Amino acid sequence: MASTSTASALVHSPRWQQFYQLTKPRVVQLIVFCAAIGMALAVPGLPDLSQAMTMAAAVAGIWLVAGAAAAFNCLIEDGIDARMKRTAWRATAKGELSRAQTLAFSALLCAAGMVMLAIWVNLLTMWLTFATFVGYAVVYTVILKPMTPQNIVIGGASGAMPPVLGWAAMRGEVGFEAWLLCLIIFLWTPPHFWALALYRAEDYARAGLPMLPVTHGNDYTRLQILLYTWVLFAATLLPFLTGMSGWFYLVAAVALGLGFCGHALRLWRAYSEALARRTFWFSIWHLSLLFAALLIDHYIS
Repeated sequence: MASTSTASALVHSPRWQQFYQLTKPRVVQLIVFCAAIGMALAVPGLPDLSQAMTMAAAVAGIWLVAGAAAAFNCLIEDGIDARMKRTAWRATAKGELSRAQTLAFSALLCAAGMVMLAIWVNLLTMWLTFATFVGYAVVYTVILKPMTPQNIVIGGASGAMPPVLGWAAMRGEVGFEAWLLCLIIFLWTPPHFWALALYRAEDYARAGLPMLPVTHGNDYTRLQILLYTWVLFAATLLPFLTGMSGWFYLVAAVALGLGFCGHALRLWRAYSEALARRTFWFSIWHLSLLFAALLIDHYIS
């Protein structure tokens, strides 16, 4: 999310920076972080040198393909981005990068990431990562986002895949634990994104996108956020209940879950833009710290 100062700073930004920003680096960092946690959890104990090299190749490959998907999203939504304050600063929205340049950049990143995964990781991870690219760049961006207010719920399946990709990279298969982590991110995505949509509702309405606050109103969206946070809270307890993690993770999951539910409850009872913003940013910390707790618990249990 770019502030006014950031937008001003990018008016005369160098070409490399324009391309780099198309990859949505903050979003991709969280994606790669969750994938890396999936890799670490798939390896009992500390990884050896060979496993560490596979991890590095998988991180790089997933990073490239995720960046390609983000750039393709910018290509498809250049007209929409130009009408939204949050995204009007992007080089594609301002016409500083042509559609051909953006498409070539996205294709190059995707091809490089796929080749890297195929050669230095495994074919399962390559195909799962490509399916995730298609899910986000095509199914979500092209079909779901402009069609239904449930876009982020259905499309969230592709965004929830990073731990599955990480697990597949190290095991060559996808286990129950990986799908459990996928479920957590899948349930986390709607309240996280709808908190943002609440205070950006005018932007989405101007762009003609059927986001939940636009189609169903502020009150309904706040209720959905509250309900999802409680379902998410229950799901975050499953790693402990299934024996995947220990007490350290449980304490962290309860504390973070109650914090997220508390934000959602306050938002539901009395809306303010400031509180919606705090809920959105807390959601990012919630997922990041939850997965960090899984990693710590994995090594101390």
